[in-house]
This record gives sequence, C-alpha cells and structure tokens, in this order.
Amino acid sequence: YDVISPAQCRAGRALVRLSQAELAQAAEVATKTIADFEREVDRGLQRRTLRAIQAALEAAGVEFIPRNGGGPGVRLRTDAGGAGHAG
Repeated sequence: YDVISPAQCRAGRALVRLSQAELAQAAEVATKTIADFEREVDRGLQRRTLRAIQAALEAAGVEFIPRNGGGPGVRLRTDAGGAGHAG
C-alpha cells in the first residue's frame, strides 16, 4: 500500500473514535469497503478510494507517519484537540 495501509486505517479510526460507518460516510464509500479493507480482504481498491479514506481520517485529526525506518504509523495531530465523534 503506497497510500494508507489497513493497519493505519484501523489505528487512525481508533484515535479519533470513528466507527466504520462514520468513516465510510466521511470518505463517501460503502461501510463494507472500510470493513473489507481493514480486514485486509483484497478487493483491489482504487487509489482514489484509498486517498478518500486517508483524507477523511486526516480531516478528523489523524496524521499519517511515513515509513521512515521505523515503519508507517499514525498519530493524533497536536492541533486536533481531541477531534472525533462527539456523540
């Protein structure tokens, strides 16, 4: 994965407390798309779909850490201030 990995998706979603359905709505994709991706079911997702998922997580306050010797990861943006689902 050169955009976002399933593990980054799972971890990022947990950081901002989004359900799969909430992330799917924000990314304008089907909930099953998120579920399958996170379970690493190979559905051959298009790059634009992965970018939409990544953009939705970034908008919620997730920062993606590139593979820089320690492997890719995610963290909460410092200016996010606990962004995420409030209800």
